[in-house]
Amino acid sequence: MMDATLVQVDKNLTEAMRILGDGQRELEERTASRTSIPAPLQGDGQDIASVLELVHSLIHEKEEGEDKPSLQRMHNVGEQGHMALLGHSLAAYISMLDRERLRKLTTRILSDTTLWLCRLFRYENGSAYFHEDDREGLVKVSRLVINARYEEYASEGYAVFSSKQPVIYQSASCRPGLGQHVCNQLGLPLSSLCTVPCNTLFGSQHQMDVALLDKLIKEDTESGKLPLLLIANAGTAGTGHTDKLGRLRDLCDQYKMWLHVEGVNLATLVLGHVNSAIMVATKSDSLTLTPGLWLGLPAVTAVTLYRHEDPALSLAAGLTSSQPVEKMRALPLWLSLQYLGYSGIVQKIRHATDLSHQMLQLLNSVTSIKTLVEDELCSSVVLLKFLEISAASSGGSMEAYCAGEKELFDALNRWLGEQLAQMVPTSGVDVVELEDEGTCVRFSPLLTAAALGTQHKDVDDLVEKLSELVPMMTSTICFRQDFKEETNRHSPYLRYIDELSWPGLGVVRYEPQTVGIDDTRKMKEIKKINSELLKKLQDLDTDVVFSSDSELEREGKWGCIFVGMVAEDVDVSQLVDTIATLGQDIEENGRLLENMTEVVRKGIQEAEQELLKANEEKLMEEGMLRQLPLVGSVLNWFSPVQTSLKGRTFNLAAGSLDSTEVTYSTKAQAGRPLMKDSPTLSSKRLQGQRLFRRSGAGSDSYSESSSIEQAEETTASIHAPEEDSHVACQGIPEEGIHDSCVQKHDQTEAEALLEERKPECQEAQQSGG
Repeated sequence: MMDATLVQVDKNLTEAMRILGDGQRELEERTASRTSIPAPLQGDGQDIASVLELVHSLIHEKEEGEDKPSLQRMHNVGEQGHMALLGHSLAAYISMLDRERLRKLTTRILSDTTLWLCRLFRYENGSAYFHEDDREGLVKVSRLVINARYEEYASEGYAVFSSKQPVIYQSASCRPGLGQHVCNQLGLPLSSLCTVPCNTLFGSQHQMDVALLDKLIKEDTESGKLPLLLIANAGTAGTGHTDKLGRLRDLCDQYKMWLHVEGVNLATLVLGHVNSAIMVATKSDSLTLTPGLWLGLPAVTAVTLYRHEDPALSLAAGLTSSQPVEKMRALPLWLSLQYLGYSGIVQKIRHATDLSHQMLQLLNSVTSIKTLVEDELCSSVVLLKFLEISAASSGGSMEAYCAGEKELFDALNRWLGEQLAQMVPTSGVDVVELEDEGTCVRFSPLLTAAALGTQHKDVDDLVEKLSELVPMMTSTICFRQDFKEETNRHSPYLRYIDELSWPGLGVVRYEPQTVGIDDTRKMKEIKKINSELLKKLQDLDTDVVFSSDSELEREGKWGCIFVGMVAEDVDVSQLVDTIATLGQDIEENGRLLENMTEVVRKGIQEAEQELLKANEEKLMEEGMLRQLPLVGSVLNWFSPVQTSLKGRTFNLAAGSLDSTEVTYSTKAQAGRPLMKDSPTLSSKRLQGQRLFRRSGAGSDSYSESSSIEQAEETTASIHAPEEDSHVACQGIPEEGIHDSCVQKHDQTEAEALLEERKPECQEAQQSGG
């Protein structure tokens, strides 16, 4: 019978994975608030469900800037992943066994896993070192070589390096920081690290230059240094290219150097047919494998296979250990390999390589895309980039793109990779920066397919989306120069911002024509107008995306509007005209309301003076007795007096005070005629029609008269005070205030000022009555 504890461990793990993976459940407010700040340890403790709920909340916690908590799920944790996670739980349980039973069990697990891996990857008579950091195996191997080449190292330590300094050679295309990490861990100076350039004339530009390496080794030997170790690639980190391992093996034998190989293409060693360039890796002195990435196994250690006959030196280097806990690192991989079996392992690797070949075949039919795979049979990494342009399809100009062309295409390929990753997330594509090729899109199914569950349909979808994006990128580049010329045509209102790192039509900024103000106020005015202009552009019914970029604003390019990708039927002239007209409307409305506020203030002051003067005239006309509260009422009852005091109305359009005699004689305040809605493009366009499209450019394109009319809005009038007030405002003519709803804040300020002055005017009237 199975141990009840083992059954319970598996049950608890299954339940924990179910709780942690359930991202759709709504988080409680108390849990969210509790996870935001550290809380003291509770005295009575909590049950397992409560602790798992806390972990769940931390995983799906709302990030800064998000509207709602994220619902990220774990990557395709299938049955094989469950076995790997179970291995970590069992390792804790097994560690509680008695020492002798624990030693036998860990030895069996370690020997089984080592044997299986050596047979799978065709590495005969090898030993295995399991490590969490995939760089740690190389560090241990380097320490082993130092102990082997410097016989007095164990007793004298680093003093032995004074006679012959060790040298470690690596390719320029190695993982960034790998050689520096090895030197730091070994206590070696960086002068002990020699980076060998890649080929420049013949062969792949990502392969180590073997002839130059031979020359460097000879120079170091002649100068009294000791060539110690060579790090070669079987699938570089960025491009997946493989060094000429056969020639490097011969060179290492000649100079008695240790050859260490790593790379993603080592996974193909498990297949029935292996490329000869990769097969040479089985003759290396050591190689590092990452089966967790290749097979989709979470939290599985990396493995370094090596050959060495002296177990004492291996123990001194830390490659072997007598501690059972160290050997337990192999348990998750031991369980997973047994679950998958030989056929399951081979099937996963073959599936990933088939995805790469499918991707390469489909990309041959996509124009303007360049692939950077030089050996399709050897490399499993597909690199692609948007490069070629056909200006004839859009009719745009292609001039003035020699300078800064690389920066522009780097931005476009970065945008392309981000879009593809969002559209087809299961494809696992990402963006890489290469020194020679620039920015590229990388498809490496050996590293991502097992975890994401990538299928052949995902590759079809990926190429389909790529085919949709390429024409848009082509037309955008073709129209960039036209956009620049159209923007310069509207100078000085529009200013073209030359920003090659923006993957879109271009960057523009509206600059108001202000004089006599300092730079700080001018900058605030530009930011304010462009912010309102951006909101208006984003509200238009168009496929063109308008946005801002806070990162570039920090670089001094503030108050800019970024125009995104455009289709081949875009009308650039109409687009720029709309931007300029909307900006001018916002600027004019702002000035009008600023002037109107000043006119209102002056008009109210004049109205107050007129009312005070009329009140004095009333006093002289009626006499003092009628001003007394009780006596005045009696006199007015016996002998009513017909007052000649009239109110005043303030005409905002004319900026003048008029009498309210006509207003009160008709019992209605003279108001402005109601505005009729301005005709807009939305009322003229047919259903489905979009702005900024040329007539006849596509099946869904329509003829449009102007895009400026859509920007016009109904003018909102400033309301007059109540009917019994002596200070009233006549209506504002339609041509007086245009699109005043944009400046609602300033209008409200004017109304508030009227209401503030109104009681004072009424009080003056009452005192006069």
